[in-house]
Amino acid sequence: MHILDLVQNAIEAGATKVSLEIIEERQNKNTLLIRVEDNGRGMEEATLKRVTDPFVTSRNTRRIGLGLSLIHMSTQMCEGYLNIVSDLGRGTMVEALYKHSHIDRPPMGNIAETIRSIIIGNPELNFSYSHRVDRKKFSLTTQEMIEILGDIPLTEPMVLVWLQEYLGDNLMNLYDIKNLHGGASSENN
Repeated sequence: MHILDLVQNAIEAGATKVSLEIIEERQNKNTLLIRVEDNGRGMEEATLKRVTDPFVTSRNTRRIGLGLSLIHMSTQMCEGYLNIVSDLGRGTMVEALYKHSHIDRPPMGNIAETIRSIIIGNPELNFSYSHRVDRKKFSLTTQEMIEILGDIPLTEPMVLVWLQEYLGDNLMNLYDIKNLHGGASSENN
C-alpha cells in the first residue's frame, strides 16, 4: 500500500513520468529500499519540512494526509529512514529504507498486482519499474511496452493477462521461487 500511496501522490502532483525502484540487499546490507521519483509539481521547502505531519495534505477531498506519515513511522520502527527531496516545478524523490529482516517491516505484498494496478489505472503515465534482489534485477517501462505494442492499448485484456504472467514469472526468478503452485517443480518431474 505504501508503494501505491507514493505513486498516487506523484500522479496527484501532476506527474507524467514516475519511476519506482525497489532494491533488496538481503545478503550484505540487510536493507529494503523503495524509491519513487516523479516529474510533478514538487514542493516548497516549507511544505517539505511538514510533509510527514498527518494533518498536512494538498488534497481537497480530506484534511488528513496519512500516506507519508505512515511510511515515515514504519521506516523508523524498522531501523530505517524516510528521505524526501523535492524541487518546486521539477518533481519529487521519496526514499523509504527498512531493515529487511526487521519483524515490523511491512510485507511487500503482491508486487506484480501492484505494478499491474498502476499501469491499468494510469495507462497514459510514463511509468518505469526496477526491482533488484541482491544480484538479480528485473525492470520494465510502459514506454517500451507501448513501442512494442504499437496501436494496442495497455488496457487490452490480452495485454493485461500477459503482463500478469510476465511480472509473476520475473518476480519468481528474482526470489528464486521454482513453483508457486505447490508440489514438485517441473525440474523434478
